[in-house]
Amino acid sequence: MPTSVIKPVMSAEEAVKRITDGSSVMIGGFNYGGIPYTLVEALVDAGTKDLWLISNDTAYDDVGHGRLVVNGQVKKVTASHVGLNKSTQRLFNEKKMELELVPQGTFVERIRAGGFGLGGVLTPTGVGTVHEEGKQVIEVEEKRYILELPLRADVALIRAYRADRYGNLVYFGTNRNFNPAMATAADLVIAEVDAILEIGQINPNDVVTPGILVDILVLKGDSYYASRT
Repeated sequence: MPTSVIKPVMSAEEAVKRITDGSSVMIGGFNYGGIPYTLVEALVDAGTKDLWLISNDTAYDDVGHGRLVVNGQVKKVTASHVGLNKSTQRLFNEKKMELELVPQGTFVERIRAGGFGLGGVLTPTGVGTVHEEGKQVIEVEEKRYILELPLRADVALIRAYRADRYGNLVYFGTNRNFNPAMATAADLVIAEVDAILEIGQINPNDVVTPGILVDILVLKGDSYYASRT
């Protein structure tokens, strides 16, 4: 299979049709930065339900993928921080949504393990706390570690700055955050970008996510939230 293939460019509405009810979806971002707002808004409008949302946080009730939670489209959240989204807390407390809290470093390492075919990672974070419950603990050189298992998803919605027609991606500033890692750990990767350039217009030294990992390109829309990035 050739490594350089022209990637399809779709509207956000068309792209998110690939996400079916019950899918696991990674969504990039950290607070406001790096969220693929155009794609998320399209997924909200599509009404796709019973999603397993894998993201660093759940933003706010009215921001980005926080709206998926508010709309009742999410059955499970795996995240590091949910304190800014009251609906996430409420739905979990009402036992209407499953919540898995993962330390942030562990979160990204689990994604990295999933993306690179590793069997998991050993970390001392959480040893001797409630986070250890139900997990395998391994002792190495008289030190105890939790075995954290790989994390993958059916689909990753990521936010980059620019792409070329092959899907090679470059990022801008802190909007990069979890997006490159998530691009490695999903069966289908949809990238929202500001611009799609011709082949050769991106310096290879600037490429962070190689196009072989990207399946679909979507241009950023003009929505209120998208304009923040």
